[in-house]
Amino acid sequence: MARRDIGTDDPRVRVRPGRGSRPRTKQRPSHADAVLGMVTRIDRGHYRIRLDDPGLTEDSGGDITAMKARELGRGKVVVGDRVAVVGDTSGRTGTLARMVRIEERTTLLRRSAEDGDAAGTERAIVANADLLVIVTAVADPEPRPRMIDRYLVAAYDAGMEPLIVLTKTDLADAAPLTDLYSPLGVRCLATHLPHGSETEPPEPSEAGGADERPGDGVE
Repeated sequence: MARRDIGTDDPRVRVRPGRGSRPRTKQRPSHADAVLGMVTRIDRGHYRIRLDDPGLTEDSGGDITAMKARELGRGKVVVGDRVAVVGDTSGRTGTLARMVRIEERTTLLRRSAEDGDAAGTERAIVANADLLVIVTAVADPEPRPRMIDRYLVAAYDAGMEPLIVLTKTDLADAAPLTDLYSPLGVRCLATHLPHGSETEPPEPSEAGGADERPGDGVE
């Protein structure tokens, strides 16, 4: 049987257009009009950002919601990141800005994944925090110095200043822990529940800036 000549007039033939002469570039827009802010919350792909200039928002509160630009990659943005955003920065309900750049970080706190496929890898928790507050009780239950040591290592690795807050010092002496860590230059703050009070009043921070406050599983 003779072969059928299928030409370009046949409806079954789709002619693919040739490649354009203009090559694709890797250059990205500079976004010179971008405004800066800090990521305060991440929720299912939406990023809550507090702008440096709150007057840019409609209510002058400075809080907006943004989506991440594709070129930033997955899982790269963490709470505390300083970012550049473009688009609608009014902060009105239903509006979305676009996050286009992550500014250089001053600190980055990480933790190791302990299970699943990511076991043994490190995951960023918070960026640009100055102070790591380690809260532990001196009794009921007993403190765990090895856990405190792990937090101290994480703080120094991140470039953060550690502060140990010892609670329930009305139940036991805080000296064994303060004597252990004070010689290392670690600040320790002892607190207790005042008699007749139902809740413990918060102690003022001794350092300004952002802070991250992990517990050791005791508080």
